[in-house]
Amino acid sequence: MCVDAKVNKKDLNWSELGFQYVKTDFRFSATWENGKWNDGELIRDEIISIHEGAPAIHYAQQCFEGLKAQTSADGRVLLFRPNLNCERMNRTAPRILMPQVPDEMFLCAIDEVVKANYAWIPPFGSGASLYIRPMLIGVGENLGLKPASKFEFRVFVSPVGPYYKSDGLAVISLAVSDFDRAAPSGTGSYKVGANYAGGLMATQKAQELGASEALYLDATEKRYIDEAGSANIIVATKDGSLITPKSDAILPSITRRSLMVLAKDKLGMTTEERSIDLRKEFSSFDEAAACGTAAVLSPVGKIYFDDSWHNIYKDGETVGPVMQDLFDQLVGIQMGEIEEGYGWVKEVSV
Repeated sequence: MCVDAKVNKKDLNWSELGFQYVKTDFRFSATWENGKWNDGELIRDEIISIHEGAPAIHYAQQCFEGLKAQTSADGRVLLFRPNLNCERMNRTAPRILMPQVPDEMFLCAIDEVVKANYAWIPPFGSGASLYIRPMLIGVGENLGLKPASKFEFRVFVSPVGPYYKSDGLAVISLAVSDFDRAAPSGTGSYKVGANYAGGLMATQKAQELGASEALYLDATEKRYIDEAGSANIIVATKDGSLITPKSDAILPSITRRSLMVLAKDKLGMTTEERSIDLRKEFSSFDEAAACGTAAVLSPVGKIYFDDSWHNIYKDGETVGPVMQDLFDQLVGIQMGEIEEGYGWVKEVSV
């Protein structure tokens, strides 16, 4: 399907967008069957028709990714490290016995869907972006617990606003959950949908306490920070270091990986990935943040644990200088305003 990318932008109130689904014009779909992928194509239909016995429905044989397209000040359309999303999906797929998506198909599909939906890409300065959701699902009929015989790879997009709505950089709060997100040697480090379904109740209970999101501790000892429900965690300590949890049960975040590099190279901080004992080390925390594609970098002002709230930075409502600097560096690179020198930003030719 040939699409004229350069069309007029949609008449939306871009700055008022929330983080929710908005139907756009095109999506990409490819099918794996009998040991091989077809070429795939752009389609208009947002509805997926699958067999009632599909393992994606019964046994959660599915995975997904998330990234964004941004508009730069000079009108370019930019992606941030899409090769790592491809790498992560193809690390996840074999873990739940799904075929890997060829790198070229994955990256070309993203480019084609972004170009085909050019009218839906928010303009520079709006605070919004085009969220991109690649997904891989088992759609072939089945009943017993075994892999699907047929799979669909799909990429759709939706214009979105910030995950946490705020007039400026959103300061959020976390509540330690009694639930486990994942266990060592489980699927916690893979981006599979079942991990997120299992976290829905934890998030709801955290929000009932007045928190933005749940915070998970390790499943073994309930001492060490793992991650938040939809984001990884970074902590700036009072000795000038930036630390992040080391665990086999958390998702390897592309955003977190990037922030650790920026903290070291741009802010001159000592960085370390290690176990972080929440209660024992809390007094050494100077600032903290949740980070990920959706959350970007959201400072964590306070954490609820042991039946009370504990402020991290000042009053628990204020953005600290380290997280502000990291946010400015990251977003500046993603928006093409800061020369990054790492080869992280990819331009989509529209």
